Amino acid sequence: MNSLEYVAALRDDLTTDGKSKPEIIRQLAEACLGWPYVFGAWGEECTPANRKKRVRADHPTVKSACPALNGGTCEQCKWGIGVRMFDCRGFTRWLLQQVGLDITGQGATSQFNTVANWAQRGKISELPDCVCCVFQQSGKTMQHTGMHIGGGRIIHCSNGVQTGDISNKAWTHWAVPVGLYSEGEMPVITVKPILRKGSRGDEVKELQEQLNHLGYDCGTADGVFGTKTYTAVMHFQRDNGLTADGIVGQKTWAALDAAEAQETVYYRLTADHVTIEQYWEVLKILPLAEVERE
Repeated sequence: MNSLEYVAALRDDLTTDGKSKPEIIRQLAEACLGWPYVFGAWGEECTPANRKKRVRADHPTVKSACPALNGGTCEQCKWGIGVRMFDCRGFTRWLLQQVGLDITGQGATSQFNTVANWAQRGKISELPDCVCCVFQQSGKTMQHTGMHIGGGRIIHCSNGVQTGDISNKAWTHWAVPVGLYSEGEMPVITVKPILRKGSRGDEVKELQEQLNHLGYDCGTADGVFGTKTYTAVMHFQRDNGLTADGIVGQKTWAALDAAEAQETVYYRLTADHVTIEQYWEVLKILPLAEVERE
């Protein structure tokens, strides 16, 4: 586990090297993996004194997870010594502060609802493939937040700073902080939606067409993710070393695209009344992946 001194030095090095704000956030988020969750913490050093300030009756783990507050020492702590502590909203805000940005709001809901915080916001199905904040909505509130670092991968603080992807939790919204990207830098490539049995729409039809083309029978590409599509997805996943759960997340989408790109294309050319030399001259100008001579 990295120390807070290491992470501070990393930030300084990345800044000196002229790395972009999104890249600095991405690397810092990864460097913080394993740091502790403490409700109400916004990035202060994890010490017994700082933990004691955060003790609340409705969050008993603030105290119970600290050996030093229970007759032990910091050396016995699974989180290590010399690390920072966060809750989910504190973690994303702290990351932004490392590149000179800030978002207002005391909780994830108020952060998301403060329009002035964001350059762009939207539903997770339209998530841009860029560094940005993500949220989980439950009812009318945002119950959790994290940082999307690209490619569908998310780093968030929940029982410690941890990594996952958009299929692991009920992520519902994304938001790009003001100032994180300059005008014209926002990528237009989107992370494809997660599909599962019961999903419907054009994305399901695209999935079915890809699977059918690759030899995994979905039947008619009707945009309905039914049993036949579910079975085809599992067979494709199993054949490509993926978890065969029938859920089409970013890894499965990527494997489908890769399989299509690698597919060998065969053509048959019949030419009458030409010499063999003329025949091969014609082949030279055709976009053939492989030529089988008969």
